Formats: sequence, structure tokens, C-alpha cells
Amino acid sequence: MNTALKKIRRGLNTKLGFFIFSVLLFAVKSYWAYKTKFNLGVKGGVQEFLLAFNTLPAAIILLGIALYFRGRLSYWLMSIINFLLSTWLFANILYYREFSDFITFNVIKGSGATSNNLGKSFLGIMRPSDFCVYLDVIVVILILLFHVLRVDMRYFKIRYAATITVIGFALFGVNLGMAEGNRSQLLTRTFDNNYIVKYLGLEAYTVYDGIKTTHNSAIKAQASKKDMAPVQRWIKKNYAGPNMQYYGKAKGKNIIIIHLESFQQFLIDYKVNGQEVTPNINKLYHSENTLSFDNFFHQVGQGKTADAEMMLENSLFGLPEGSAMVTDGTTNTFQSAPALLHQKLGYTTASFHGDVPSFWNRDNAYKSFGYDYFFSKEYYPTTKNGEIGYGMKDKIFLKDSVNYLDQLPQPFYAKLITVTNHYPYLLDKKNKTIDALKTGDDTVDPYVQTAHYLDQSVGELLNYLDKTGLRKNSVLVLYGDHYGISNNHQPAIAKLSGKKSVNNYDLAMFQKVPFMINMDGLQGGVNHTYGGEIDVLPTLEDLLGISSNKYIQFGQDLLSKQNKQIVPFRNGDWVTPKYTKYNGDYYYTKSGKQIKHLSKSQKVTVDRIQKWVTTDLGLSDKVMNGDLLRFYKLPGFKKVNKKEYSYNLKKALKKLKTDKKRKNSVRAQNGGKSTLDDYTTDAPELQNSTNRKFPK
Repeated sequence: MNTALKKIRRGLNTKLGFFIFSVLLFAVKSYWAYKTKFNLGVKGGVQEFLLAFNTLPAAIILLGIALYFRGRLSYWLMSIINFLLSTWLFANILYYREFSDFITFNVIKGSGATSNNLGKSFLGIMRPSDFCVYLDVIVVILILLFHVLRVDMRYFKIRYAATITVIGFALFGVNLGMAEGNRSQLLTRTFDNNYIVKYLGLEAYTVYDGIKTTHNSAIKAQASKKDMAPVQRWIKKNYAGPNMQYYGKAKGKNIIIIHLESFQQFLIDYKVNGQEVTPNINKLYHSENTLSFDNFFHQVGQGKTADAEMMLENSLFGLPEGSAMVTDGTTNTFQSAPALLHQKLGYTTASFHGDVPSFWNRDNAYKSFGYDYFFSKEYYPTTKNGEIGYGMKDKIFLKDSVNYLDQLPQPFYAKLITVTNHYPYLLDKKNKTIDALKTGDDTVDPYVQTAHYLDQSVGELLNYLDKTGLRKNSVLVLYGDHYGISNNHQPAIAKLSGKKSVNNYDLAMFQKVPFMINMDGLQGGVNHTYGGEIDVLPTLEDLLGISSNKYIQFGQDLLSKQNKQIVPFRNGDWVTPKYTKYNGDYYYTKSGKQIKHLSKSQKVTVDRIQKWVTTDLGLSDKVMNGDLLRFYKLPGFKKVNKKEYSYNLKKALKKLKTDKKRKNSVRAQNGGKSTLDDYTTDAPELQNSTNRKFPK
């Protein structure tokens, strides 16, 4: 035994031995993180082996850089590289816990557009065990500092270092070959970053993402008009004609969109200790004048809220990496809802958001979309304790938004973006009026409290719309932008679902979010059509009497009898009324029963659906990455000139007051007096608040 230990110690006292020791520590740590910190969906012996094996090539290549240097420098350089790689792993652990995805270069590029309050979010999700990724770094540094091992000062020949580098690349080649054998076309047809990390490792994924990002930039530079041809053929082939029962029923009506932050479908009619979490939204959902969709899914990627907005305004998918609003919102050409409604029907368009205008690059993207107004945080009075998390508290935000809503010339298209029901679900005690959940998950339990607060806020807004008569001349659209509880909280999801555990089918169905359209006189009811956020714009266009058969939009009218009812998720999974595919598993959608072995006919069907989903996502990405709409002339549509739009506070307020159509506003119809006094709220921050003045 002593002899063996002496041999090991002797080996560790060489530079090569120390290098192997460092590589093995890094590999073990990475494998531990993959297994415990991420949900990679590893199945079978091959995938399990690859998950362990893929930790070696990158470690050998990157830590091997130190072998090209002499003496103590090579030892310390090895530790520094290990520290940097560990920090990257640590950052991805935190990001994944919140977003169920890995960091991309587009995310980094757009981090300045989303940095507000992110620090607070990440502090809230850190766990002590996360810091274990630094254990091997600390061990190695202590070994060096206390001379536990001797530093080998001998010259390590360059050809030996190069050989080790070649071995690293050779092992990666073996890794890639085995991965391709288990997952065909891994790098060419993958929409899910989990697959890349599972098969090739985090470091290889980072390189892949960097190459892909650079490639996408080149695509935009090389794109031409001919690239639109396959897109137009696809759109024409999959166009779903309008349902004449509903076509034009909302013509001339105001459109008020209420963006329900992180709001999931399971909240509808959900109770905590006998108390409804969302009584106001429940009432609206079940109204005879509301079209409610109970099989409606979010389809966002890394862009989350920004992706939801991109689909809502453009019927274009967000990108598989980063946020399209951040990376392309400033420069791309769009044919968006605000510009379409303004040009075709004379709508005044505005977005309301109680946070900084740069968040998700909205101040630039909205100009590309053609929004007349963007009322951001600077347009609102300052209220003591009036903000939490990602901006103004919803009750204060919605009340104060009325100051501008009632000045908009009608008909208008207004989008109100709530934020209080956003992770980490912070809410002060005086605004909590419902018990927290008791799942034992500190992240999940307060979710119903912020959702209940959001519901109260919506209820106050609805009362105002009724009191002023504005609701009679408006279409209300409410939708949840994305999940509030990620798949990383499966034990809590199981408790919420009344189950002992959840499988991939349960997780797929958990991606449902509400979508409802309310209008006085609308023939409503719960509609069981399967659809998602990509379908919102075509549905609204048909209700407004706009023929969209020439538009480059990837959604289908949810009311159309020709709707294919195929719901693509951003990662390439999908749901249809008959089959569901999620994380590699197939299920019968109605029963939730897993299909462990596809029959020949079933395989033909699911392959056809998969091809449709992959084509739909891929062509949408081509439109976005290539900025292809700059080459498409839409009949009767003038290309948006971003220079014509300004969200400067003074300029916007002046424009609002001097608009020639202002006589059509609610305020003008109220004798020029503000209707703000018609708005009643129980927001405690406003009960004794004085000297709250709107900017002039």
C-alpha cells in the first residue's frame, strides 16, 4: 500500500502527473455539476457514458495550454484556467436555474438590456452547493501554496505538450462521433442547447454557440431577395383562412392587451386554502363574451418576455439563442402589428411598461415595430415604495397608465406589461392577501401571492374600463408570456398537480399559459384548439377584418377551421391534439400515456410533424437572422422609418397633446378632463401619498 502511494506521489511530483490530477478533478467536478445542477435528460448507457466522457477533451485541451510554459508559471496558469472554467460553469448553473438554458453570446451581448435587478435575482437563487465547483481549484492552490507536492522545474518539451493537445482533439472527435451515432445531425438540426451540453459538454457548447453566432452575422451580410422564396412558399402552403363567423367582428374597436407576467394556465380556478388565487381573471375567463383557449402554450426561448412580445407583434419566433429583440430589434426590418394597424386602420399604438426603456432593448425595437408611443418608467410619478423587482408595482402602474391611455386617439392599440408576478416573486407584507403555497420550495411558494396581487390589479383596471364605458368599445386580450415555475422545480410541480411525481408529459402540459379575448357581444366560450403565442397576431387580424394572406407570419388563426394545431416549442419539441413530444419522449396527448415503442404508422406521423416543426422554426430563424423582410414588399405597407419615432419624454407628451385626432380620445369625450379619478385602487402606497405629479 505504501509503495503504491509513493508511486502516486512521485507521479504527482511531475508536471505531467500534476496535469493529469488537475484534469481528473475538473472532469469529476463537471460531471457532478451536469448530474446535479442541470436537467439534461440523460437516458441509457451511451448517453450516461458520453456525459462523463465529454468532460475530458475540453479539460485536456484547455488545461494543456499551461504545459507550453515553464516552471511555476505553468502550474499557476493551470490553476487560473481551471478557475476561469469553473466560473463559467458557476455562471451557467445560476442562469440555468432561472431560465432552464445555458448562456449564449447573444445573451451576453444583450445583458446590458436586461441587467436591471438581475443581480438581486441571482443572489436569490444561489445555493451553498453551487460553490463546490471551486473546490478543486482551492485544493490545487493549497497544494501549491503549502508545497504538498514538488513543482517540477524540468523543461516539458513542446512536442509532448502538442501531443497532449492532439490527444484532446482526438478524444473530442471520438466524443462527437459517438454523439452523432446516438443523436443524428446533432449540430445541424438541434434547437435545444441541452442536447449539445449533454453530448459534448459545456465548453464545446460555448465554442459551438460562438461559431453559430458569428455564422449568423455572416448570414445577414450575405442574405438576398432569393432567400425569401422558400419562406413565401411555406407561408402560402400553411395559410389558414379566416373563420367567417368571427371575421371583422372587432373592426374599429380599441385593442387593449394585458401582458400577464409569468402567468401559467394552472392558476385559472386554482385555490389556496379555499381562496381563489385569481378571481377576477377567472371571471373574465369564464365570461360568455370571452373566447378562452385552454390548450394554449408559451413558445419562448432564452428571450422569455421579449420572445413573447416578438411573437405577439410579428408572428415570428424568437431565436434559439439570446433575444431577437436585443440582437435584431434595432437593425432588422419588421412588418409588425403596431405599424400594420396604424397604416391600414388608422390605429394609435402605444406600449406601457413601468421599468427603464432599455430593458430588452424595447426603446429601439419598438421603433422598428412602429409604436407611436412607449410610456416607460420616466413617464410616471415617483411613488415611495412603489417599485419592486423589475419595475413599478402593478396596481400603481395600471392606475397611472390611465393618465396616458385616456389621451390616446381612438381606435388605439395599447399593450400594458405587468411585472410584479416576476421571479423571484417579491412582495411586501402589506400587499400579501393570500397564503403562500407549502410545497417546501422557497422559490415556488410565494408565486401565488404575486399572482393574486396581479389579479387584483387587473380587477381594478377592469372596473375602470367598465366605469368609463371604455370596455364597450374595446377588445381585451390577456395572455401569459411564459412559465413562472421552471422545470427545475419538479417536486413542487408534482405537489401543485396533486401527483407524487411528474414526467415529461406533465412538464409539457405545464407550459400552458392563458390566452383570452373579451369583447362586448362576442360569442365566447372555452375553445379547445391547440395553439401558441405565434398564433395571436393572425387571430387578431382576422377579428379586425384584416386579410393576412400576404403577410410573412408563422402563426395561424386559432379560430380558423384550417388551423393545423401543431404547437412547436422553441427547442423543437411539440404538441398536437393526438401526440406530444417532449424531451425525447412521446405521449398520447389526451391520456398522457407514454408511447414507448412507436408503431410504423406512428413513426411516419411523428416524423412528418417533426419535419413540419423543424421547417417552421428554421424558416422563421432565416427571416430573423437574414433580416429577410427588408427584401419583401408587402402590398399597401410602407416600410417603417425608425427615424420618425421618438420616445423622448417632452417630445412624446407634446405630440400627444397636439395630435390632430385627439378629439377621439376618452379624455376629449369627457370634456377634456382626465378620467384618472374614475380609477379606484387599494394600493397601500397611494393611500397617503401626496405630491405625486406626472411629468410635463
